[in-house]
Amino acid sequence: MLRLGWFSTGSGKGSLGLMNIIQECIITGHLDAKIEFVFCNREFGEGIGSDEFLNQVLDYDIPLVSLSSKKFRVENGGGQFSKHRLAFDREVISLLEKYRPDICVMAGYMLIAGSEFNRHYRIINLHPSPIDGPTGTWQEVIWKLIENQAVESGAYIHIVTDELDHGPVISYFSFPIVGQNFEPMWEMINRDTPKQSENFQYDYSQLFSLIREQGLIREKPLLLETIRALADGRITISDDNLVHSNGATGAVCMNEEIEKLMNTKDI
Repeated sequence: MLRLGWFSTGSGKGSLGLMNIIQECIITGHLDAKIEFVFCNREFGEGIGSDEFLNQVLDYDIPLVSLSSKKFRVENGGGQFSKHRLAFDREVISLLEKYRPDICVMAGYMLIAGSEFNRHYRIINLHPSPIDGPTGTWQEVIWKLIENQAVESGAYIHIVTDELDHGPVISYFSFPIVGQNFEPMWEMINRDTPKQSENFQYDYSQLFSLIREQGLIREKPLLLETIRALADGRITISDDNLVHSNGATGAVCMNEEIEKLMNTKDI
């Protein structure tokens, strides 16, 4: 059984959905794993989305550990969180001392893990961007894809290292953001100038929402199938390197598996 630690800010439906799909598959016996704990850097009362997330963790009867990064920053002199990151990470490590996860999952965790944190845990992170695509939050990634007139989006799961969003990639998916439903929106954006016009802003937001929607429905099966591969021993992580049981090398493209799962009731 694969023992998981789960890190999330829990701020939106995406974070909640990622945890739900993994826990539901564990409950139904479709995933040989256990979430040993959930850590959230928000406490009750800091947001509607995170409150819903925290309540769901409690409903699942998963051990919950919370430490507000916002309060921690204020109580320790304020300023940029970066100057408090090491102290915060050490406090989190102390709070989680009794747990021994095999793998820690960052899914919707809005903080950057510091080097000491990375040395203490073996962590994987879901980054909502194509391989070699933009860094940043999922919102920032989508805006950059639109601004760069990109032809595809995607997401990948990577081993967390000190280099932000650029650790060794374990698995990924991609999908086109041109053609079919996307093309009319691109045409409207290119037609509606100047950029400050109301029509342009509306077209921009419509395309943004569609890209997010199509990415989000694929993120859940990506995370599920990656954790399943780790639990089954098809992929192992050794010293930040991937080892495939079938002798393959490099990241695994999961487009085919994800499209199959999207057409079933398994997600």
